[in-house]
Formats: sequence, structure tokens, C-alpha cells
Amino acid sequence: MAAAVALAPGALGPLQAGRARLVAVCSARLGPGLRLPGSLAGRQVGRAIWAQGWAPAATGPAPKRGYSSEAKTEDELRVRHLEEENRGADLKERAKMNSSEVGPFVSKIRAVINDIANLPVPTIAAIDGLALGGGLELALACDIRVAASSAKMGLVETKLAIIPGGGGTQRLPRAIGMSLAKELIFSARVLDGQEAKGVGLVSHVLEQNQEGDAAYRKALDLAREFLPQGPVAMRVAKLAINQGMEVDLVTGLAIEEACYAQIIPTKDRLEGLLAFKEKRPPRYKGE
Repeated sequence: MAAAVALAPGALGPLQAGRARLVAVCSARLGPGLRLPGSLAGRQVGRAIWAQGWAPAATGPAPKRGYSSEAKTEDELRVRHLEEENRGADLKERAKMNSSEVGPFVSKIRAVINDIANLPVPTIAAIDGLALGGGLELALACDIRVAASSAKMGLVETKLAIIPGGGGTQRLPRAIGMSLAKELIFSARVLDGQEAKGVGLVSHVLEQNQEGDAAYRKALDLAREFLPQGPVAMRVAKLAINQGMEVDLVTGLAIEEACYAQIIPTKDRLEGLLAFKEKRPPRYKGE
């Protein structure tokens, strides 16, 4: 993941995107040969990944990102941490770009966000501050979004005479409907957490706490709910939902059937049935 972000330093939005974090949950380690897609390939994932500070600002030096890993054993929670150490995405620097540089630059942004969308595990975006432009596009690439009531979010690119280039024109309509998405993009309107909950942009909204991480704490609570579930089932369920939503119902049901067939021969399925019979917590291995 660190390598993917390094492809486009400071490129996650033309305006300040504030404190937006990503929590990615994997109920167990990925099995042999199962790796993340695209430029994330080659870095196996443990039980959880989280990233904070995906938050370029309108001014300041280019962001510096660090990567650290914390793990005890293969069967315990792992956390891999990506953090922006300072603020980036200088609009004055953008203005100096040649026209020929803009397309490749935006393509890198889109590739990073697509890599997040294609993670094979559940992802939760926690918005505790500002998520404008690319910051919101990153959040839209996640499966679930939670926000503090004081958070601000919007696709504001039309104010700069450009359009969202990191998937916003495609993911926002899929999240809240075409008509309302057009209204928000055409007006460059900024919503607070309550307004975002009202239009279905976020699933949960919370009053901000003194630490300024209410949404992040809620995201961790959700992650803890997801972690005990069967890891193969979680990955396949996400695949079935994502692919099914892009087709008609009949085709979607066929996709579900094909995905279910992948679960039948797994050891986890048998373990789940045995655990239910013995009235004990299941011991899933992701197999």
C-alpha cells in the first residue's frame, strides 16, 4: 500500500482534505498466493490495515508518508499504518503543470484510489475533519463511510473549473443516486456529517469528541464486528456484492451462485457448522 501511495504524493485532492482515515479489515491472513491487486501486489496483508492522514491540503510542502508494521503472531491482529506526516497538494504547484503533465498526474490519483476500491477485504473510511475533492473520492472507494457531525465533505472541483478525476463522477451517483450526485457536483456543495448521513453518503454520524477521532473510533468498532467472521466468506461476499451491483438482478443472482460455490469446499465452512453445533466460537483459518 505504501508503494501505491508513493505513486502520487499529495495527489488525493486539490483542496484540503483534512483528517480522513481508512480502516481495512481482513478476518485472517490471506492464503497462499492471495495478494492485493495492482500496484499493491507483493505485500501480504494481515488481519487489519489502517491508514490515517490521507489528507492533502491546499498549501504546504509535499507530504511525507511513513510505513510501519506491528504484529505478534500470525493469528493475532496485525496493523499496518500509513500516515501523512505533513500537508501537501499545493495548488500553486498544480498551476505550473504543463497540460501534458495533468493527464498522467490524475491517472496516478485514479490508480491509487482504484487500488483501495479493489482491496479484497472490507474497508471503512472514517472522516473526522475535511474530505474535499480527492479526499472524498478516496472515502467513496471504501465499502463503508462514517463521519463526525462536524466533518465537512464534498466534490468541489467545479469551483476550480475541473471535474472530479479520481472516480467521483462514477462512485458518488452509485452511492447516493444520479440526480442528487449531479446536484452536489454541479454546485460544489460541502456537507457536514449530519447532511451526509441524510443523503446516504455516510452510514454513521457521531458527535465529535475532545480527541477529534470519533469517526475513527466508530470505524474500529465496526472492524471489530467484522473480524470474527469467516475470512474467505468476507472476501467472497464483497466480490458478490460489488459485481452484482453492476449488472441486472438475474445476472447478479448467477454471480452470487458462483461465489457461493467457492465457499462450499472450504475448511472454514465446515468449521463454522461444527462451531455452531458445539456452541463455541469458530476457529477460522482462511482456508
